[in-house]
Amino acid sequence: MAVDEGIAPATETSGGSTVHRLKPNAVGLLGVVFMAVATAAPITAMTGNVPFMVSSGNGIGAPASYLVAMVVLAIFSVGFTSMAKHITSTGAFYGFISYGLGRTVGLASGLLATFAYVVFEPALIGIFSVFATTTLQDQTGIDIPWWGFAVLMLAVNAMGTWFGVSVAEKLLVVLLATEVTILAAMAISVALHGGGPDGFTFGPINPVNAFQGTSAGLGLFFAFWSWVGFESTAMYGEESRDPKKIIPKATMVSVLGVGVFYVLVSWMAIIGNGEKEAVAAASSANPLALFFNPTEQYVGHWAVVVMQWLMITGSLACGMAFHNCAARYMYALGREGVIPSLKNTVGRTHARNGSPHIAGLAQTIVSAVLIAAFWIAGKDPYAGLYVLLAILGTMAILVVQAVCSFAVLAYFRSHHPESRHWFKTLTAPLVGGLAMLAVVVLLVSNMGVAAGTESGSLVLKATPWIVALIAAVGVGYAQYLKRRDPSRYALIGRTVLELCV
Repeated sequence: MAVDEGIAPATETSGGSTVHRLKPNAVGLLGVVFMAVATAAPITAMTGNVPFMVSSGNGIGAPASYLVAMVVLAIFSVGFTSMAKHITSTGAFYGFISYGLGRTVGLASGLLATFAYVVFEPALIGIFSVFATTTLQDQTGIDIPWWGFAVLMLAVNAMGTWFGVSVAEKLLVVLLATEVTILAAMAISVALHGGGPDGFTFGPINPVNAFQGTSAGLGLFFAFWSWVGFESTAMYGEESRDPKKIIPKATMVSVLGVGVFYVLVSWMAIIGNGEKEAVAAASSANPLALFFNPTEQYVGHWAVVVMQWLMITGSLACGMAFHNCAARYMYALGREGVIPSLKNTVGRTHARNGSPHIAGLAQTIVSAVLIAAFWIAGKDPYAGLYVLLAILGTMAILVVQAVCSFAVLAYFRSHHPESRHWFKTLTAPLVGGLAMLAVVVLLVSNMGVAAGTESGSLVLKATPWIVALIAAVGVGYAQYLKRRDPSRYALIGRTVLELCV
């Protein structure tokens, strides 16, 4: 598939069939980084995860958990980006795994990745609605039901995808800049004041403490959870400028930049309270006091007010980024015509904007149905919608990440001898894959604790089986095509913008 300038046209494949493609050259390095970092949602990851890690995970070792996770994910990214230099596809994991481990495993992984991003959006809409309702009520006295904010976020996300990645990029730049600024203000202020009541203590960043505490496994899982979506850099390859250079750089910047930020902010929040006081704050009826207390003391009350509003916009940015991810995976699966009816629906792009507009609309409908189902069931938007769907999606994407690492190993055994390297294409993907499998085990063994009040939920109990079922459907359908329709089977994971053979 050739690279064209300007508005995204339909492009002829070698077989003569028409494949609609995304708008090229729509986003640069910083844009891809912002899209990826938005899925991590720094303010949501910090205020939503760190208090729970401190109270029920590895205690003051929470920042050390982020340090360990950053190293592991950086190693994973070495192999991931090595493959991105040779294959450019909006399908990302779907395309990588199809070329590395074959079409059958590729389709199963593509369905799992799509499913993960599909459920992540309604999960983030749940936490966005909670932040919005509580903040508005606390600061203005206005009481609006959570589902009203859910409808608002659905509409914003849908419009962002319809008008293309460049529009979403501009919104995310503003939203991310503000949330990062307020967290950085807290961290820098604590540092400038000498590190809090006990001064600078280094226990929170001692890697040994990542494996201590009430439940070290739970703390480590939440640390990895905080990065979910960083790998979305690869799916913007078709829309970026010079993807062979941009995607590897954007991925490493996302992993290392977010990692350093997480370590610094969580460390300063803990020592800003004092180590013992931090555990008490995180375990209190208002766990957000872990961040609000040092922010109020070292920055000012105005910053706490601003932080509450930015928790809303941060979760909005995260949900918008996941909506874009889900739409692009749907589009990548649909345009190949593995299921013929999808090629002219979710596999189409907007004639002017070059966006996966129909896939984006389909994602909005699916999210609305899931949100309505949880609402009808009387589930809490945080404990039910956010937590349960986030755990479900995280399990699916971690499995895909592990499989992708092994796909990198397999791919470079038979391709690109000039690019083979003992660390980049062998050791790094092997270590990364095994580490991802270990994180999946951590998730399975700590699901009940992570789910809190929903630990007995049928959705939670069914989570591993749902993931296994989706993978099995992918394997089964691929084998069906292989026997009954080899020409369509041959298309699986093979539609890419550029392939360096």
